[in-house]
Amino acid sequence: RLDDNLLLVDEAIGNVRQMSQLLRPIILDDFGLEASLRWLAEGFSTRTGIEVHVDSNHPGRLSDETETHLFRIAQEALTNVARHSGAKHVQMKLESAHGQVCLSLQDDGRGLDGAHADGNGMGMIGMRARARSAGGDVDIRPAPGGGVLIEVRVPLRNETNSHPAG
Repeated sequence: RLDDNLLLVDEAIGNVRQMSQLLRPIILDDFGLEASLRWLAEGFSTRTGIEVHVDSNHPGRLSDETETHLFRIAQEALTNVARHSGAKHVQMKLESAHGQVCLSLQDDGRGLDGAHADGNGMGMIGMRARARSAGGDVDIRPAPGGGVLIEVRVPLRNETNSHPAG
C-alpha cells in the first residue's frame, strides 16, 4: 500500500507541474516572449512536421500578463493551423514599433473556409479576448497568396516585467 500511495503522490505532483506549466510556461519567466515563441515553434514543428520560422525585432520584456496573452494567442493560432489549414509553413513575427507590439502568424494553407470565415470559432474568440485583455485587438484575414494571416497588436506600456531576462 505504501508503494501505491507513493505512486499516487508522484502522479499528483506531475499533474500539478503540468497544470502550472499550462497556466504560465516557466520559459516565459526565465527567457521572455521571444525565446518562448521560438521554443513553442520548435516543439510545434517537431510534433506536426509544419515548418515555423520566427522573426523578431523585440528582444525586450513586456508585462507578465501581456507576455502570457501573446504566448497563448500564438499557441492557439498554431493549434488552428495544425487542425484546419493543411499548411506546410508558418511565418511568425514579433515586432515593436510606434508604441505597440505586433505578433503575426501567416500560414500557407487553404485559408478560411465557410465555417471559420467569420472568425467566430471558439479559438478565435479566445484569441480576441486575450488580445483585448492586453489592451489590443486581433485581425484575422486571408493572407496574400493564400492561407490565413493573424495579427495581434497591443500597446507597449511603461510596465516592467517582474522577471527581467538576462
